[in-house]
Amino acid sequence: MEYIESISGAEEIGITLVRAPEEGIAAALIGIGRPGLRVEAVFAMTVSAEAARISVVEGKRARRVTASEPLLALVRESRARSARSVAGPWWRMSMRIDEFALVETEYDYGEEPFPGDQLFRPEAYRDDIAAYPRPRLPVWLAAYIGHADRQSRGRRSAALAARADRLHGVRQRLLGEGFPELPRLWARWAALAAAHVAVGSEDGPRIVPDTGWYEAARNASSGSSLYVLPGGRAVLSGGVWNAPPLNAAYNGGIELPNLYAGAPDWVTNAALNPRAAVGLLSFCYWWDGERWYRGESPSVRQCGAALPPIWSAGSVLETIVRLLSAQPSLAQRAGVARLMSAVERGAVGAASLVAAFGSDADIDGAYRQFASAGLVPAEVAGSAEVPVDGNGSRRNGPLG
Repeated sequence: MEYIESISGAEEIGITLVRAPEEGIAAALIGIGRPGLRVEAVFAMTVSAEAARISVVEGKRARRVTASEPLLALVRESRARSARSVAGPWWRMSMRIDEFALVETEYDYGEEPFPGDQLFRPEAYRDDIAAYPRPRLPVWLAAYIGHADRQSRGRRSAALAARADRLHGVRQRLLGEGFPELPRLWARWAALAAAHVAVGSEDGPRIVPDTGWYEAARNASSGSSLYVLPGGRAVLSGGVWNAPPLNAAYNGGIELPNLYAGAPDWVTNAALNPRAAVGLLSFCYWWDGERWYRGESPSVRQCGAALPPIWSAGSVLETIVRLLSAQPSLAQRAGVARLMSAVERGAVGAASLVAAFGSDADIDGAYRQFASAGLVPAEVAGSAEVPVDGNGSRRNGPLG
């Protein structure tokens, strides 16, 4: 039996593990399958909770298998022995066995969020940390067990906070830094969303009526949202997964920055990125109809990992051109430039989409992104399937 062992999140810590339990686990998993089949197993464990997912794979078909008590006892022993290592006990262990009985084992120390079916209640991790103290936790896990709704901002709490800020002279600060005003920001977000849809990319930003979403492809733990509110207002918020202030707060005991310092009472949970609900919001900006403001959020440049490349029309154009081709032609570049001009005028038509993306692209999908953003002229939108709100009225977006 040959082993290939890798450590997730602890490659450079110098971990030494005793092999005996792992050999027994591998032997048990090989016995579950039969020669020529693959077995994939993932075990999640704390001192008070555990979960196992075992699949026997044959071709494209997978069969789930229940973990036996003797097998789980071996997994517990493996974790207990790993607690003697510098990194402490692992949170998840994966073991894959190929058709030739080659075993690959990986230990997960939580550098990335656990999948939902292997994420326990916060108390399970608190129990484990009490049994096995650790000098530092991954930021997401530290927030998960200790955020205590500190970033939540309901309607009542927002009104009280705004009143208290006025009373104590706490003022919002101009964002500055040449950040695009809302109409341009919204148009660029929509253009990037349409381009990703046009080429069939699952990554990149997206637009639904009144809302822009973005999850960074390279790190799914960073992302942002742009909510457009009545009266030409908007809230742009999100989180960078490894933001220093979050680490300082959850691992160093320092107060979280007041992202809502001086914020108006309409900056509430309804307009905030869902990361606020789990304590992982690292920035919040708001547009009052004329300017962008912030509280104690960092500069926009420090939040770039969580935002699509909307800094300038040139950055959007280059991103779209690279999506279309590794070696774009002059005609492609010109087509995208003309589309960007139409986008910023709020006058996107089907012909400009074909000229920019090509006739083989998903033109209908790209069109729907622009229609959702309110960037299709009314006379064109009238003959197309444009999203409507609950009252049957067309959504026009911040451009009109």
